[in-house]
Amino acid sequence: MMTISDLFDLNDTIAAPLFQGKTYPWQVLGELSDFILQLGATLPAEEFDHPAEDVWIAKDAKVFPSAYIGGPCIIDHGAEIRHCAFIRGSAIVGKKAVVGNSVELKNVVLFDYVQTPHYNYVGDSVLGSHAHMGAGSITSNVKSDKTLVVIHEGAEAMPTQRKKVGAILGDYVEVGCNSVLNPGTVIGPHSNVYPTSSVRGTIPANHIYKSQDAIIPKK
Repeated sequence: MMTISDLFDLNDTIAAPLFQGKTYPWQVLGELSDFILQLGATLPAEEFDHPAEDVWIAKDAKVFPSAYIGGPCIIDHGAEIRHCAFIRGSAIVGKKAVVGNSVELKNVVLFDYVQTPHYNYVGDSVLGSHAHMGAGSITSNVKSDKTLVVIHEGAEAMPTQRKKVGAILGDYVEVGCNSVLNPGTVIGPHSNVYPTSSVRGTIPANHIYKSQDAIIPKK
């Protein structure tokens, strides 16, 4: 089962302390809201504005007037929050990350340089540095039968004890347009997902997901 150290470079997120002492990235989801409140209170006023309760926005971030930002939320240096973005809360947006047109975030960590630029829903998820979600791709975070999410990797199954777990994207993952990442999907670093895919389970690092039966190593 891929661990935090297999998936991410923790130097690329302001949320690095949240991951310390944990093995798997979905373990941070239940603590994210409290972590943001604690970290936000320590952020320097000369670098971060505090425009609303439990919201901290770096002074050099670009936030379009039509965007909605609900707390608790931290938007780090150089990030861009575009037209009609909807940040519902419990979100960390990393340095120079992009939250695009009509994108919705909820209970997520976006590492530095993440791009969710067009019509994405990202909930109860962790996206590693430089991960990119193509237009219309989403994370599905609740199973249709409402049972607790289980992470699958080959024959191994690990219960998360959570009803809501979206996707875990390692560093430099590329997700094609209009793809659905089913609850508990884990994608290893530097892997690619073909457009219009329905992905479930674990995709190894440095692989290309063409279909559930065609997951091939990169050359």
